[in-house]
Amino acid sequence: MSTILWDTNGTEIVKTLAAERRAAGALASGLALTLVVVTEEEYAEEAQAAAATAASAHPCRLLVVVRRRVDADDRLDAEVQVGGRLGANEAVMMRMYGRLSLHAESVVLPLLASDAPVVTWWHGSTPDRLAWDALGVLAGRRVTDAVFSGDDPIAALRRRAKDYAPGDTDLAWTRTTPWRALLASAFDDMTARPTSAEVQAEHANPSAALLAGWLTSRLGVKVKRSDSDGPGVTAVDVRLEGKERLRIDRPDGYLATLSRTGISDRQLPLKRRGLGELLAEELRRLDADEVYAEALSVVTGTQDLADRPPMRTLIWRDPEKRVTRKAAPAPKTSRSAVAAKTGASAGDAVKKATKRKSAQSGKAASGTARRTATKVAARRAAKRKG
Repeated sequence: MSTILWDTNGTEIVKTLAAERRAAGALASGLALTLVVVTEEEYAEEAQAAAATAASAHPCRLLVVVRRRVDADDRLDAEVQVGGRLGANEAVMMRMYGRLSLHAESVVLPLLASDAPVVTWWHGSTPDRLAWDALGVLAGRRVTDAVFSGDDPIAALRRRAKDYAPGDTDLAWTRTTPWRALLASAFDDMTARPTSAEVQAEHANPSAALLAGWLTSRLGVKVKRSDSDGPGVTAVDVRLEGKERLRIDRPDGYLATLSRTGISDRQLPLKRRGLGELLAEELRRLDADEVYAEALSVVTGTQDLADRPPMRTLIWRDPEKRVTRKAAPAPKTSRSAVAAKTGASAGDAVKKATKRKSAQSGKAASGTARRTATKVAARRAAKRKG
């Protein structure tokens, strides 16, 4: 069942959701968590599909917040459904216009499932600091994606490390799970110590950076990153003592070849997964991912990430407010500075000023002399007439 509400408010959404739950009956029971999805209109359809895939494995209340133009008039449109196209879950699609999109928590908070953990996933642009977004502060688990950062993904990882708190994770890290599982199993029966390693991937691939960080933290060796044609991570090569070698190749994004010294090659499935599968994996665990923190620490050089407090304090920041700086007062320019700027020396400037004063004094003196001579001539003419 589905109900569409145009130009509505949070109270009406809560009432409609309660009515839909009563009508659905058994479908509305057994919620494991609340999944809050924050996205923009251009990614809305993709985010809905991924969230529906993840929700099919984890019964949850799905709240999708689509933030529209901030400069538009305040408005809220919503679609409430239970067991509809977004799966057998409770789902609310909300499109927020104007300044309301900056205060989405005012609508989301009353819709959270009671006594259930909250997971927030940003699909698209992510704030530089998650404490700027109340939808991130209220969540115990926060999922970002460096691939959709809009700029250099490695720089996005540095921002995530600077802003990190236990409970944060990134889908770039989730993409490395099959690689890490395959590498860990390959080391089960190996006795030779690794001496170096190399990760090959597309240029500036954040998953490759995190995979290299994980290998460094676990093996204690230097890991080189090199570029390839992709897609994604294409190979991991580990050198060991005694000239032994372990290599995993995945040139097509589907099938990997595991090569080890003294053992025949094996073909293993290593398919690249979609957003829904990645998100579903992150919903399986709701505690802090300390292994991710260690890998992120190695990649960015930021220490003690796992020791940070798990809770954030909301920092209100208006993204539309422009920071204006007062213009600095113009410095007082001395005569010597002006002379230096025009290529003349301070002495020349003083000489010119002295000449100007002398010329002005001479003009004044000549004017006085003319006035005196005129008065004398007038007195002489008066005497002759008398």
